[in-house]
Amino acid sequence: MNSIDSNKAEEMLKQKGVRPTANRILILKTLHNEHRPMSLSTMETILLPMDKSSIFRVLTLFLEHDIVHAFEDGKGALNYELCSHHDSHDHTAGHAHFYCEKCTRTFCLNDIPVEHVDLPDGFKANSLSFIIKGECPECSRRK
Repeated sequence: MNSIDSNKAEEMLKQKGVRPTANRILILKTLHNEHRPMSLSTMETILLPMDKSSIFRVLTLFLEHDIVHAFEDGKGALNYELCSHHDSHDHTAGHAHFYCEKCTRTFCLNDIPVEHVDLPDGFKANSLSFIIKGECPECSRRK
């Protein structure tokens, strides 16, 4: 996936009905250009000197406008990923994620689809997450 510039990020926000601001553009560009799901703390490190509460407010807005979706990684933290990485904004279908227990990074496994799950009557799913835990290839080579 190619990186995006500020003009493209601004256009993407407008298409979703979100007013572009400097912080929103920067966060969208970061999520797009990093090519991986990221936690709030990881984004805070990358986006210094932007404070955590500003990042959180933007991510909350992005969740409300289906720009990102969130899922719990293998250690209980929320990770954020652009919805544009998927064919659908249905958050009950998507792909698996892999959590490396050594380096604590989370990876998208786009080739492993997670399909819709039929639930019993009365249950309504808002999201579906499939996390595989283990060692990533890079950590496995370090042995």
